[in-house]
Amino acid sequence: MILNEILLQKRKDLEELKLRLPLHRLQRIIEKADRPAPRPFRNALLGTRHLNIIAELKKASPSEGVLREDFQPLRIANLYEYAGACAISVLTEPHFFKGRPSYLKTVRQVTKLPLLRKDFIFERYQLYETALLEADAFLLIASILSEEELNELIALGKELQMDALVEVHSDAELKKALTAGAGIIGINNRDLKTLKVDPDGAKKLIPHIPKGIPIVVESGLRTHQELMTYRSIGANAFLIGSALMKSVDIPGTLQTLLGKKENTVSSEPS
Repeated sequence: MILNEILLQKRKDLEELKLRLPLHRLQRIIEKADRPAPRPFRNALLGTRHLNIIAELKKASPSEGVLREDFQPLRIANLYEYAGACAISVLTEPHFFKGRPSYLKTVRQVTKLPLLRKDFIFERYQLYETALLEADAFLLIASILSEEELNELIALGKELQMDALVEVHSDAELKKALTAGAGIIGINNRDLKTLKVDPDGAKKLIPHIPKGIPIVVESGLRTHQELMTYRSIGANAFLIGSALMKSVDIPGTLQTLLGKKENTVSSEPS
């Protein structure tokens, strides 16, 4: 199972990182760091001007391999902001998604959009690291965490002035996330165990999420009409990676997804 492989590798990487930079030293660095003011990730998901898209920087994925050979995260981040994204998701897992933690800090220098760290987070250490990398929000996957772990990590995130996007895939995971205090729910249409996408997954779960909690739909999103359908039943935002990464015209594809057809650009800005 690919998820187990990812987690085994992540635990190995984390142990090596702790040897180089133990938790107590990392905490001291955070305490003394002059961190930039947080950007309001949660508020960005509630914008009402148009559809809210979290555009993802993702070179590869376990299900599709390398998505974009010409992967220039700084340039792509600029294109995302130019084309109307509400936030940027940054994949930082190096082995299966070809990401780098350092992308967060460098991307922050070229955009004013809030940044989400997308990775496999299961320990407090990783949240201190995420804060040091200057992310505004982070992903928590309900299927790999207990209710107690979710609650602890959400609370620590608040202390560190970061929002938690809690990803669920089933009724049981949704109940766990809500009980743990999740303030933002992401519904992943992709089953992380089989990697199959079910477009109806989010449609089944959205009605069970209390009002006032932003809802983000993830995976398999390719058309403006799909987004409008989800929006009509309560979705607030959409996390889109593969469709943008594989596009020959990133801003044009993003604006088409947003429904700005009259403004769709045919070429990328210089």
